[in-house]
Amino acid sequence: MANQDRLFVLQAMIAQGVIPVFYHPDVEVCKNVIQACANAGAKCVEFTNRGDFAAHVFHDLARHFAQADRSVVLGVGSIVDAPTAALYIASGARFVVGPLLNAEVGRLCNRRGVPYSPGCGSATEIGDAQELGCEIVKVFPGSSVGGPEFVKNVMGPMPWTRIMPTGGVEPTEESLRKWFGAGIVACGIGSNLITKKLLDAKDYKGIEENFRQTIALVTGGLQIDHQDGWRQKGMTFCLHCKPWTPRIVLRIQVLLARVPE
Repeated sequence: MANQDRLFVLQAMIAQGVIPVFYHPDVEVCKNVIQACANAGAKCVEFTNRGDFAAHVFHDLARHFAQADRSVVLGVGSIVDAPTAALYIASGARFVVGPLLNAEVGRLCNRRGVPYSPGCGSATEIGDAQELGCEIVKVFPGSSVGGPEFVKNVMGPMPWTRIMPTGGVEPTEESLRKWFGAGIVACGIGSNLITKKLLDAKDYKGIEENFRQTIALVTGGLQIDHQDGWRQKGMTFCLHCKPWTPRIVLRIQVLLARVPE
């Protein structure tokens, strides 16, 4: 997975749109869940740093997918300090997410060329994160800081901002339309798609289908009301709307890469 550099990971997260957020103490369960997400097109997965020996579980997962499916991009979430971030990066984490902004984590990730998405709840925190080189900031908890209206209010004076909320994003067309219409580039979703019922039943096909349907909504099925009144269903991405530009560029790059010389 050496080719999963910073630019590759950022583009993959934006193209995917929906990032699975997941933790389980059983390595085998994690393998099956992550593979189900990857099969659905959600290859960037945030493994949350929760529970005893979570770092050991992640280490085993990284070693497994380095052989079993090299397209999987494993990242780590719930990181609040630099030593823990360093531990996961050494184990193969390709991106780092946290519930708060920690400057030491930002500097560490910059040194290692690893994307860092810290949790921010104000324009000031977002600005501080951008000064540390954070390309995508996490709005957390998404519903508590103001929801889609908060995103709209930030995008007004700071239109270059790329936001990924976690918490408060529902896997429904109505919720996704509001968030992506406000200007987010991706969102993190966990237990609303990786439900306890599906986990207890070991219904990994059900988890795969949940993510497949949600990603299809984000990347091709939403009808977005843009601020300029322009509407489109299908591709959903307006070249004149800044929040969507990275995904447009990425799709053009993918198409060009398929053109024979």
